[in-house]
Amino acid sequence: MSNIPENLRYSKDHEWVLVDGDTATIGITDYAQHSLGDVVYIDMPRVGDKFGTHEAFGSVESVKAVSEIFTPVAGEVIEVNDSVNDTPEDVNNDPYEAGWMVKLKLDNPGEADALMSSVEYEEYLAASE
Repeated sequence: MSNIPENLRYSKDHEWVLVDGDTATIGITDYAQHSLGDVVYIDMPRVGDKFGTHEAFGSVESVKAVSEIFTPVAGEVIEVNDSVNDTPEDVNNDPYEAGWMVKLKLDNPGEADALMSSVEYEEYLAASE
């Protein structure tokens, strides 16, 4: 089974969210990076870009495919992890720490509560197989 940290919230599109006050850090899950294979490039938004819930904010290119990345929550980009463009393998090796993608200033900090918990996400993955 995939690595599913308990302190995060999860979307059905396999993004994770870590909420700290009115800031959300977003990346793709271990399951997503494993499904994609070796990540070779990430297309990221710019600081100041604004996104609604479930809007594509970038894409991940792997040796297998190109997949869009969605914002599970609405907000404004306040930081981008530019280092993943230099070392995209961080997304494969450490999707929850070094491989994070963006930080958003949340429009509604409570919105993340509607996302899946680690237990719910694990059940979602099990039901998808």
